[in-house]
Amino acid sequence: VSTSHLHLAAFALGTVGWILCTASMGTVEWRVWHVDNTTIISSGIAWVGIWKVCFISYLHISPGYKEQFCHQFSGYDPSIPYEIYAAQGLLLIAMFMGLLGLTATVFALRNADLRITHKIVITRFFLLGGFFYIFAGLCVLIPVSWNFYSVMHNQSIAFPPDYYLPSKPASQEAGAAIPIGIVAVILLLLSGTFSLSNRFPVTRDAITK
Repeated sequence: VSTSHLHLAAFALGTVGWILCTASMGTVEWRVWHVDNTTIISSGIAWVGIWKVCFISYLHISPGYKEQFCHQFSGYDPSIPYEIYAAQGLLLIAMFMGLLGLTATVFALRNADLRITHKIVITRFFLLGGFFYIFAGLCVLIPVSWNFYSVMHNQSIAFPPDYYLPSKPASQEAGAAIPIGIVAVILLLLSGTFSLSNRFPVTRDAITK
């Protein structure tokens, strides 16, 4: 595989990884709780995300909600575990870093193709994009690992009474956001590795200094 193809692959993988990072951040199914009491949680299943918790209820327990009840995490609530608030910040950083990585890679590819700048500048932008991708991947890896650990150990959350959730589920499992995040990590790290390759697709007649 030529170096130019590697950098095109870095851009493609980085784009998909960034999209998946954004998707995982907006997905509520980080932890899937199974509860015994179905008086309010009619389906016996609740979804714990990093921005809110949701469950299906056939009771009118909140204005505007007759079937799905969601409670947003607003401000800092000491009852919510720190890894949830850390996940919010880290995923926002990852989304921003991934976007910077895409911007740097697009700039480098465009200038390498049009040969309108010298080799050193192109090289630096490929390196910069690679560092952004890797940093974004690590920012996604941390909250994914924390939440996966919490699921595997069935850790409890002391929700306030108005959340209508027990402090601990009968059991819990990883939701869709965790595998999405894992794939995002893999793609972002691969993209960063490709961008940090030693040779860059600059043709002989490119302007060099």
